[in-house]
Amino acid sequence: MKILIANGRLIDPSSGLNQTGDLAIADDRIVGLATAPADFKPDHRIDASGCIVVPGLVDLAARLREPGHEYEGMLDSELKAAAAGGVTSLVCPPDTDPVLDEPGLVEMLKLRARKLSRCRLFPLGALTRQLCGETLTEMVELTAAGCVGFSQADRAIRDTQVLQRALQYAATFGYTVWIRPHDPWLGKGVAAKGAVAMRLGLSGVPVSAETVALHTLFELIRETGARVHLCRISSAAGVALVRSAKAERLPVTADVSINSLHLTDTDIGYFDSAMRLIPPLRQQRDRDALRAGLADATLDALVSDHTPVSADEKTLPFAEAEPGATGLELLLSLALKWGEDKNVGLERALAVITSEPARVLGTALGSLGSSAGRLAVGGVADVCVFDPGQRWAVDPSQLVSQGRHTPFAFESTNMELPGRVQHTLVAGHVAYSAGSTA
Repeated sequence: MKILIANGRLIDPSSGLNQTGDLAIADDRIVGLATAPADFKPDHRIDASGCIVVPGLVDLAARLREPGHEYEGMLDSELKAAAAGGVTSLVCPPDTDPVLDEPGLVEMLKLRARKLSRCRLFPLGALTRQLCGETLTEMVELTAAGCVGFSQADRAIRDTQVLQRALQYAATFGYTVWIRPHDPWLGKGVAAKGAVAMRLGLSGVPVSAETVALHTLFELIRETGARVHLCRISSAAGVALVRSAKAERLPVTADVSINSLHLTDTDIGYFDSAMRLIPPLRQQRDRDALRAGLADATLDALVSDHTPVSADEKTLPFAEAEPGATGLELLLSLALKWGEDKNVGLERALAVITSEPARVLGTALGSLGSSAGRLAVGGVADVCVFDPGQRWAVDPSQLVSQGRHTPFAFESTNMELPGRVQHTLVAGHVAYSAGSTA
């Protein structure tokens, strides 16, 4: 099928492209950028006047809840949510039920996602069997099945020797290990340690839960040479340590969640369980450091940390509520809002959700290659079209995701968000159009 996206403002952060023009698509590839080929006759035309046309968003952290937690989210509903948010590629952690520690489970999940044709799915394999932190998985077989890296999700490896061996093994084959740095002994609380947690009587997680884990990881990276992606950095001290590691040229990348980038522990208010998140929301100085770290590329990518939670699990006392929030449909708008707040420029705000996360994935993207997160002639036609002038308030009842709980609901934050997705194309076919019920 041939599609012409006409009269849009084309922005590609990776190349510096920023001009008004047309985008021509034939089958699954971009065949014309700024102007369509002379003999191009589209079967379908999308008028993008007043809209911005960018590469499809790449989200490095989204739980889809299938298999095992279908009551909180189905693959169908969450991939629909991804398309509604302009996300065309996403990485999912291995903490499904059963855990993604067998090649057959990975292949089945990827097959289901391919049949739905709404978003590209890149699963992370379990670093250890059942995520128990004891026995390493068969990383070679899991990679052959389609895993782009290996992770413990939110379960720390308690035995440092096991972590050392995992990094040694991964380094031997050039695999990336994805770790959320948190010490399991220090990180047992439900809120960030500080005045708010103390006033509310909530058990606190100190910043040292993150920094101790980071120091350990960096020592092991120096020893093994393993490539590590640090997931959801949450503190100012953590940002400083990542900055030092990069200055030392250690092979590390890092991301931050939309929650930590915009919210602080004071948003917990009077035990608002929508703010029960992992990692916990920290103080304003931490949020400010995270924003600055994302601006100066200490942190490489912004992630939705999409974790749909059922009403039964969320409407409980704060300490008992299941942590997590829906985020796929908010990723673009919250990136744009950060760009506005920090005055970092539209290109950087878009880069952290397109070209930069694609760079983190690198060769793991396989057939997508260097065209992921980019607009380029001959490249894959994964495209997001959004209206930058449309501002909206988050109404959980209007979200596509099966999980309706978000800390950014207007009634909780009075926050109005910029930018709304109008169309999402995956491999040259329309996966989402605003107003469509498909």
